[in-house]
Amino acid sequence: MKALITGGAGFIGSHLAEYLLSLGHQVAVIDNLSTGHLENVQYLLPNPAFHLTVDTVTNELVLDRLVSECDCIYHLAAAVGVELIVRSPVHTIETNVMGTSAVLRAARRYRRPALLASTSEIYGKSARVPFAEDDDRVLGPTTRSRWSYSASKAVDEFLALAYHKEYGLPVVIVRLFNTIGPRQTGRYGMVVPRFVSQALAGQPLTVYGDGTQTRCFADVRDIVRGLVALTAHPDANGQVFNLGSNREIAIADLARLVLAIIGSGSDIVYVPYEQAYGAGYEDTLRRVPDVSRVAALIGWQATTPLEDTIRAVADALSNDIRHNHAR
Repeated sequence: MKALITGGAGFIGSHLAEYLLSLGHQVAVIDNLSTGHLENVQYLLPNPAFHLTVDTVTNELVLDRLVSECDCIYHLAAAVGVELIVRSPVHTIETNVMGTSAVLRAARRYRRPALLASTSEIYGKSARVPFAEDDDRVLGPTTRSRWSYSASKAVDEFLALAYHKEYGLPVVIVRLFNTIGPRQTGRYGMVVPRFVSQALAGQPLTVYGDGTQTRCFADVRDIVRGLVALTAHPDANGQVFNLGSNREIAIADLARLVLAIIGSGSDIVYVPYEQAYGAGYEDTLRRVPDVSRVAALIGWQATTPLEDTIRAVADALSNDIRHNHAR
């Protein structure tokens, strides 16, 4: 099989490319390197089964060629990270909606099955926990740009499901919950690499808000295994699946866990949301997935302990620090 991964030089995309290659597949990647990094896939470039195109998915001539040559599409290209979303709402909306529209048009043209990576942000600030795929969505007002990401990804889902319903296009939608692992950057607000980087540097760990908000963190290696299994299962077409860990942890407890694993004596500092993201920012208190649907279909669950993933992130960041010092 030849797979096309949009956003394939990003954190999740690069791990997905690595996993598909390990299974003997060919992989083509398109990434404009705005949030992805060449370093994430540099070691794959000598592999004749791997090909990288540096461009945007909205370049329809380039996208058309890549889709015509592939057997399936993993659409991961999107604006990611709370800080980026709050800072660049126009980029967020246009990247997500226009990019997905271009991918679906090309997929329909060549009848290529597509997996769309969506997000737990779809659920907004719903108080119904755990979140099930058919639950109602609860969002804040449009005057708060924080919710533009959720809305743009919801449009992506509506569009993908419409292509499936109206044109019979094979489509699978996966809502990812807080995926973490090596190669993830803290640049755009991702909490685990930020905490680990701060702990390694002996700096205070910055917890936004009061730290009682909870999240469920899944190892990227578990996630890509689920993505590939869903793509291969015919009964997944036209469905939406949560993919994430159901181990819930408060962000303040996560900070303490990172300090314990790394053996750091750093302090924990609490930063008000207004200071971190600007006035009017809203957060969700709990975000826990109901993963019974994906478990029933393909038997998937997140199995890697959070502690092991934190150690892997710390090892990768330590190697990056040593490499940079050696230059």
